[in-house]
Amino acid sequence: MDVSNLLQEELVSQFESTNTKPKIDPEEKTIVLFPGQGSQKVGMVDDLLQYPNVKEIFSVASEILNFDLLRYCQNGPQSKLDRTVHCQPAIMVTSLAGIEKLQVVEPKALENCCACAGYSIGEFPALVFSGALSFEDAMKLVSIRSRAMQNASNRIESQMVTAYGSANTKFKLSCEAARDYCQQQLTMDNPICNVSAYLAPNIVTLAGHAPAVNYIKENMNKFGIRKIFPIPVSGAFHTKIMYEALPELKAALKSIHINQPLIQVYSNLSGKVYHDPDEIRESLPRQIINPVQWEQITHKMLTRSNKESMPTIYDVGPGNQLESLLKKCNGKAWRNYIPVKALCK
Repeated sequence: MDVSNLLQEELVSQFESTNTKPKIDPEEKTIVLFPGQGSQKVGMVDDLLQYPNVKEIFSVASEILNFDLLRYCQNGPQSKLDRTVHCQPAIMVTSLAGIEKLQVVEPKALENCCACAGYSIGEFPALVFSGALSFEDAMKLVSIRSRAMQNASNRIESQMVTAYGSANTKFKLSCEAARDYCQQQLTMDNPICNVSAYLAPNIVTLAGHAPAVNYIKENMNKFGIRKIFPIPVSGAFHTKIMYEALPELKAALKSIHINQPLIQVYSNLSGKVYHDPDEIRESLPRQIINPVQWEQITHKMLTRSNKESMPTIYDVGPGNQLESLLKKCNGKAWRNYIPVKALCK
């Protein structure tokens, strides 16, 4: 059975005759968001199993992964679910299960969708939803990506944190100082510490070798950093520490068929809409070692004049990771935000 057809039926059917999206009333336009790692929680899928195809997509995913993904999502333990090799597939499939719920509870939301975006691993279910990737191919890529990133994390002690500042905060300078400290005081060769994601105004993630990130924690006031919170992931994603994970994903993408997306999909790498399949093929591996441009995506996707209607924004994933960022990036858009997990029928 083609699971992708099950997932995309409502969206794809609009294109079958003309290859052109029908006009949508601006008042009824929607956008769909897919979260990234850090939003996982044991039990996050339990209320989704009642919807069509959800058990089946978990079953297909488990066959590809060679482990029981649904068991980890339902029973954990949390420490196992947090491992990159389990977490990335879990976030992807749970988000697509959220699409299945949305199709039942609010089908017009899918028919009127004009754009989507996913944070880090969330870009893969976004590409499935858009018709660019089949579910099976995306699952194979995520299996490779998660294993390779877990292996890279296991080899190097590294960390990721979310850092909050103000207009005067010197995030990049803090990373530069941390690298200098590691090189000069700890005699480390080529220490890595960088901004790994731009989340919202004056909010970023910082990632790198553990001693470098610890240096920033201990000296945060020097750089105007107000608060720092650890991120429950296994390594310094979106930095050069993940470089060894890149070749395997790049090689796998050579044999994967990628379609032109049927709706706009925003790239984590550039912060802009993908133009064609070749750009997707080139960007997905590079996403692993480059910062996520989430603030830029939010700005480009949701900036409207006072006269323009703001789309309704559906978040199909678990957790509230994207809601808090949306509120800080665009208050007008946040007022149109709906978490699919809160919808009832």
